[in-house]
Amino acid sequence: MRALILKLAHHPSVERFVRGSRLFRGLVRRFIAGDDLQTALRVSEELAQRGLLVTLDNLGENTTTVEEAQAAKETYIAMLRAIAQSPAAESTNISIKLTQCGLDLDVDLAKRVLEEVLDVAAEHRNFVRVDMESSAYVDRTLDIMEAVFSQRKNTGTVLQSYLRRTPQDLERLLRLGMRIRLVKGAYLEPPEIAFPRKSDVDRAYVEQTERLLKSGLYHAIATHDERIIRHAQEFAHREGIPKDAFEFQMLYGIRRDLQESLAADGYRVRVYVPFGDRWYPYFTRRLAERPANVLFILKAIFRG
Repeated sequence: MRALILKLAHHPSVERFVRGSRLFRGLVRRFIAGDDLQTALRVSEELAQRGLLVTLDNLGENTTTVEEAQAAKETYIAMLRAIAQSPAAESTNISIKLTQCGLDLDVDLAKRVLEEVLDVAAEHRNFVRVDMESSAYVDRTLDIMEAVFSQRKNTGTVLQSYLRRTPQDLERLLRLGMRIRLVKGAYLEPPEIAFPRKSDVDRAYVEQTERLLKSGLYHAIATHDERIIRHAQEFAHREGIPKDAFEFQMLYGIRRDLQESLAADGYRVRVYVPFGDRWYPYFTRRLAERPANVLFILKAIFRG
C-alpha cells in the first residue's frame, strides 16, 4: 500500500485532484501548520507553551534555478531572524533541504547557501538541521556536511534506518561529533538499497538508537513507534543516560497525546512543524506512512 501511494502520488492528475479536493483539506491542515511563516510561528509559540520544542521546516525541494536557491536561502535567514524575536526563540530551530539550496544544480552552490544560513543561525545562537532526502543524495549530503562541520558546529543531519548503508554513515558522523536525527525513512527505494520489510527496518532502528544513546552526543530519536520509544527509555535508564541527554522528535499533527505525555514525564520532545504552499511531496509521504488516512478518503469519495 505504501509503495502504491508513493507511485500514484507522482501522477500530475493525482496531484491536481488532491490539491483541489475538499476531502483532503482536513488532512492537509492536520499535517501542515499553514502557508506562511507567521502562522508557523504562532504554532511554535503554542507548542512551546505546552513544554514542547520545535523545528520549523519551510516546505520545498528540488529547486531548478539559482534564483530559486537564493530565494530559499533568504527565506531560511528570515525564519532565523523571526525566531530570534519570538517568545519561543529558546525552543525553536529550523530544518532545511539541500535540494532546496540548489544541490541538483551545483554542489558548491548548495554548500555556500548552507554556510550562509549557518552563519546567521550562529549570530542568533540557533541550530540548523539538514534533512536527508532520497538515497541518490546521501553521499553528496554527507560530503557537504563533513566539509561544513569542520568550521560550523551549529548543524547536524538525518540518517534513515531503512537504508542498508546507514550503520557506516552513522559511524562516520559520530567520529565527527555531529548530532544525528534518526528516522526510519519515507522515500520509495529499491530493495537492494533499503530494507523492504518493516521488521528489518525496526530492528535496524533499535540498534542504531542504542548506538546513538551510548555515544555521549546529543541526538534525536524521531519516531512515533511506542514500542521503540519504550525500548529507548528502558535502554537509557539501564545505561544511566539522563532524560535531557537526547530528545524524542515527532511530526506536527501526529500522536499529540504521546508528545505531551513524554514531555510531562521529563523528556525533551521536539515537534517538526512544516509550513508553506509547496506541501504536496511532504503530504504524500505522510499519507504513505499511514495508509488508513487514504482508506478514510476513499470511503468518503464512494459515499459521496
